[in-house]
Amino acid sequence: MTTASKNEQKAYQQTIKKYRPAKPMGKNMIRAFLVGGLICEIGQIVQWFFVKFAHFSIQDAGNPTVAVMIFLAACLTALGVYDKFAGWAGAGSAVPVTGFSNTMTSAAMEHRAEGWVAGVGGNMFKLAGPVIVYGVVSAFFVSLIRYLWIHLV
Repeated sequence: MTTASKNEQKAYQQTIKKYRPAKPMGKNMIRAFLVGGLICEIGQIVQWFFVKFAHFSIQDAGNPTVAVMIFLAACLTALGVYDKFAGWAGAGSAVPVTGFSNTMTSAAMEHRAEGWVAGVGGNMFKLAGPVIVYGVVSAFFVSLIRYLWIHLV
């Protein structure tokens, strides 16, 4: 890039900045907090149903609760509802496991024309792979630290 084009680029960015509306950061943070809390509250209600009606213990109800939340988010993504909701909710819908389910389902739906293995499977795990790897590695180190703390201290 020449110096003239760099200067033109800076001038263009400054012009755009003048006309771009300010982002309502406080409003967005409150909305993200409330939406993330609401999603977690729905998860608590699902867990309560497993405890109350299926007679699970609280610890045993965790895994099926997560499965139900993942399933609900995947269904809402397939119906086109979750993406609109996420656009309004912002980061609050991305943090819980439902956001991960939405991302996985969206990737699978986007590449379904390429086939089940190369399209859906291959592209769905472009995001899931790093998340799973970092999750497993983090769990290993946390477990190692806990083990050493218990046995050495």
